[in-house]
Amino acid sequence: MAEIKNYTLNFGPQHPAAHGVLRLVLELDGEVVQRADPHIGLLHRATEKLAEQKTFLQSVPYMDRLDYVSMMVNEHAYVMAIEKLMGVEVPERAQYIRVMFDEITRILNHLLWLGAHALDVGAMTVFLYAFREREDLMDCYEAVSGARLHAAYYRPGGVYRDLPDAMPQYRVSSVRGEKSVRELNANRQGSLLDFVEDFTVRFPRYVDEYETLLTDNRIWKQRLVDVGIVTPERAQALGFSGPMLRGSGIAWDLRKKQPYEVYDRMDFDIPIGTNGDCYDRYLVRVQEMRESNKIIRQCIEWLRNHPGPVMSDNHKVAPPSRVAMKTNMEELIHHFKLFTEGMHVPPGEVYTAVEHPKGEFGIFLMSDGGNKPYRLKIRAPGFPHLAALDEMVKGHMIADVVAIIGTQDIVFGEIDR
Repeated sequence: MAEIKNYTLNFGPQHPAAHGVLRLVLELDGEVVQRADPHIGLLHRATEKLAEQKTFLQSVPYMDRLDYVSMMVNEHAYVMAIEKLMGVEVPERAQYIRVMFDEITRILNHLLWLGAHALDVGAMTVFLYAFREREDLMDCYEAVSGARLHAAYYRPGGVYRDLPDAMPQYRVSSVRGEKSVRELNANRQGSLLDFVEDFTVRFPRYVDEYETLLTDNRIWKQRLVDVGIVTPERAQALGFSGPMLRGSGIAWDLRKKQPYEVYDRMDFDIPIGTNGDCYDRYLVRVQEMRESNKIIRQCIEWLRNHPGPVMSDNHKVAPPSRVAMKTNMEELIHHFKLFTEGMHVPPGEVYTAVEHPKGEFGIFLMSDGGNKPYRLKIRAPGFPHLAALDEMVKGHMIADVVAIIGTQDIVFGEIDR
C-alpha cells in the first residue's frame, strides 16, 4: 500500500473569503481539514505602540481604524477609559447620543457581515440589499462628524458636537434628474433625528427581506446548519464573547450584565442560540439588528425632549466654545494648552469594556500622570475567535472553512492591531 500523506494548502491571503489579510495554512486529508493554522500580522498597524507617542486626544482617530466596520464603538471604549481615570462626568445627552450611535454602528457592522458572509457562501443579492441600508446610516455618520467611516466623533467628556438640525441634500446633476432628487430628499427635510427615525420605521421591513432571502433558503441551511458547532462550555473556555458566545446559548451581554452609559434604562432582549452552529450565529445577529433598532427608537424619543450640553464643562478635558475662546483670555489659554500639550491624566491603570458588535472590546490604559498613555493594550473580540478556528474547522470540508470564517465576523485591523 502506498503511504498517503496529508498535504498542506495556503488558503488566502488573496482568497476573496479570507477578507484581505488572513493567511490560513490548511492541512488536508483529501478534502477534509485536519488542521488549520492562521498566520496573522499582514495588517499590523502598531496602534498600541503609536498611542504611547501621541496625546490622549490624538489617539482617538486610531481607534476608528482598528475594526473599521465598528468605528464609533471602538472610540467609545477608549474615551470611557480616559473618563474613568480622570473621574469626568459625561452630560446625559451625550450618553444618549453615544448609545444611539453605538447601536447604529452595530447595525452597520451586522449589515456588512451579513452581505459578506452571504457572498462568501455564494448568495449575491443580500450584499446589494445590505449596502442600500448602510448608505443611509453612513449619511448619519457624515452628518455628525463630516466623515463616513473614521468619525472621531466621541471625545473624552462627551461628543464632538450636538446632532445637526438639517441633513445634507442630494443635488440635481448630470446623473440625477429633478424628479429622482426630489424622491431621494423626501426623508431629508428635517433634522438628523427625523432622518434616523424614518430609517427605524423602514428597517424592520428590510430585515424581513434579508430573512426571506436566507432564513429558510435550503442551500443557506445546508451550508450553515451543524457546521462549526461550539458547545457552551467550549465557547466560554475559548474566550468567546458577543454573538459567537450567545450563538452557543450563553446570555452574556455587557449592555445588560455590566451596563455603561444609559443602557440600564433601555428595553431590549438578548437573543441566544440553542445549537452553537453557524446558522444559530446568523439568527442571533439578525435578531440583534432588530433589538438595536428598538434601542435607537428609545434614544430618539429621549433626545427630542431633552436638549442640553453634549460636552463636559471641565476645560482640562474639553475645549471651551469658539465664542468664549475668542472673547476671554482665560478660555484662550485653556484652548491653547489643550491642543498643544493635551490633557494630563492622573496616574493609574484602568480597564473598560463595551459590547462591541463582535464581542467584548476592552481597553487597558495605564497613565503615569503625563499627557500621553504610558501603556495601551487592546482586547480585540475577534482575536480569540480566530484562535479557535482550528478547533471549529477540524473534520469539516474546505467549503465549510469559508462558512466558518464568515460566521466569525473577523476584521483584521483589530486582530493585528
